[in-house]
Amino acid sequence: QNKFDSRLSESPAVDEPVIRPICEADIEAAARAAFAAHSELAARNGHPSEHPNLAFSTGLVKVKVKDPNSRGFVAEQRGRILGSVFLNFFPSASIAAVGPLTVDPSAEGSGAGRLLLASALDLANECGVPHVRLVQSPAHLRSLVLYSKLGFAAREPLVLMHGSAAAPVGDRSVRKANADDISPCERLCERIHGFIRRDEISGAVEQGTATVVVHDGKITGYATGIGLRGHAVGETTEDIKALIAAAPAIMGPGFFVPIRNTGLLRWLLANGYRAMWQATLMSSGSYQDPAGAFLPSIAY
Repeated sequence: QNKFDSRLSESPAVDEPVIRPICEADIEAAARAAFAAHSELAARNGHPSEHPNLAFSTGLVKVKVKDPNSRGFVAEQRGRILGSVFLNFFPSASIAAVGPLTVDPSAEGSGAGRLLLASALDLANECGVPHVRLVQSPAHLRSLVLYSKLGFAAREPLVLMHGSAAAPVGDRSVRKANADDISPCERLCERIHGFIRRDEISGAVEQGTATVVVHDGKITGYATGIGLRGHAVGETTEDIKALIAAAPAIMGPGFFVPIRNTGLLRWLLANGYRAMWQATLMSSGSYQDPAGAFLPSIAY
């Protein structure tokens, strides 16, 4: 038993939620808590819920529980699951991402959110992962306070954009990525972000969702998919525009755009895209400002 597991087994304060690793038997209860949390937040702020129905929440929790690169925990009090958190590992990037972290609205004030997040950060530390990231919704002020108290810093304001493909960018061509493109895409990501997202790039190539943009005979950008779970990197904003314009479909409810990239944001608005809701990319540990254009995933 390692030190982290020992801490989990320590006696909690009287009636304080107990944090323990999630198991398959917890999936339905954790999903109900997640669905309730997202439904309440959406209703309070008048925007579509990230979890449109309970089946979606259940499917997401089930995928996370079975994902070998994800570790999850639940907060339990008197036999009731109050919420859950997952820490997602990306070995090639030496980065972990928190998400989702959800607590049933009826359990707010119980300390479950703080205990869950602290457990995820403890695990990252135990595993020697110095950089942890997450995407936070500004509509949820409590989460901003919680993340800030536990060491996260706001790095990039984001807006979720939704729409259909825009007019092609004339001097750039976009094609499906293949296995030979993986290394150039890795180098591009490292140059712009300071780390490599090899697992995501190679996975997207295998699934057929990855695309690359070519300009003056070289790869100047790539996307693992245009949507919440995909990310994109480009030398310039024009590369990102080309990737968006060539996307056969938007995966999910939209994709995140850094608000500071006003050129990209104005281009999307001019082409009929709508701003859905805001979010903030936050990180714990060192952070390198991107040296190019990018679209983050919902993880980081």
